[in-house]
Amino acid sequence: MATAVALEASPTGSVTPGAGEVIIKVEGLTKTYTMGDVTVRALDGVSFEVRRGELLAIMGPSGSGKSTLMNVLGCLDQPGAGTYWLDGVETSTLDDDALAEVRNQKIGFVFQQFNLLARTSALEQVELPLLYAGVRDRQARALEALAAVGLADRARHRPTELSGGQQQRVAIARALVNNPALLLADEPTGALDTRTSEEIMAIFQRLNEEQGITVVFVTHEPDIARHTRRVIHLRDGQINQDAPVPEGERLTARPIQEAPAHEAAAARR
Repeated sequence: MATAVALEASPTGSVTPGAGEVIIKVEGLTKTYTMGDVTVRALDGVSFEVRRGELLAIMGPSGSGKSTLMNVLGCLDQPGAGTYWLDGVETSTLDDDALAEVRNQKIGFVFQQFNLLARTSALEQVELPLLYAGVRDRQARALEALAAVGLADRARHRPTELSGGQQQRVAIARALVNNPALLLADEPTGALDTRTSEEIMAIFQRLNEEQGITVVFVTHEPDIARHTRRVIHLRDGQINQDAPVPEGERLTARPIQEAPAHEAAAARR
C-alpha cells in the first residue's frame, strides 16, 4: 500500500512543516460558479482548522456552500483560491492523479446512498479500496473492518440480503479499511429510519472515542449535529458560527449489538 511518505515526496504537492495535531487547515477558500449572467460565490473566504480526533458537523441551509466545501475537503474538487492542507499535504495545487492518491490514502467516504455493488458480498465490497491500493492481506483487513461495525457474521451477504442499516455499516467498514486520516460523512443517515440512524451514529461516536478517528459530518439535520462535539455553520459561503456543542445538549447514540469475536473467525472459513 502506498504511504504518506510517497505523497510527501510527490513533486505535485508540498508538506507543511510541523503540522502537529492539526489534520485539516483551510485558509481563504473561495469557489465561484457562473450560471448564465450570474456569478455564484459558493465559498467566500472560508478558514478553519480541525485537530486530529475531532468529531464535528458542517451545517447550513440549501445554497450555503456546505456541499461545495465537502467536495473540496474530500479532494473531489479544487478551490478557486485559498489553501487546503490535509494531514500534512497541501492539496490545493495537486493534479487529478495526485488528488486521487490523496483520496485513496487519507479519506474514507460515507454517503447517504450506500453505493454498494449489487452482486458483490460485503467482504468483497470492503476489500475494494485495498485492491486499488495493492494491499495483499485484503481479506483479513476487510474482516477486521466488518467486525468493527458489528457485521463479521454478514461478510458473505450481498446488499439485497442486508437491511439499510447493515448496508450503511458495510459502507462505513469500506471507508475504514485503509486506515484513513479522515472520515467524511455526507448525510450518512438520510436514507435511514430514526432507530437505524441512532445505530449508525453510535458507530461513528464509538470509532471516534475508542480509536481517535477524525470524523466530519456534512448535514442539514440538527439532531445529527448534536451527536458531535463541534458545529460549523455556513451561510452564503461564509462561516457565521463555529462553536462547540454544549455538554448538556450533546446526544449519545444507542450502541449496536456487537458481533461476538468468534464470528470474525467463523467468517474467514
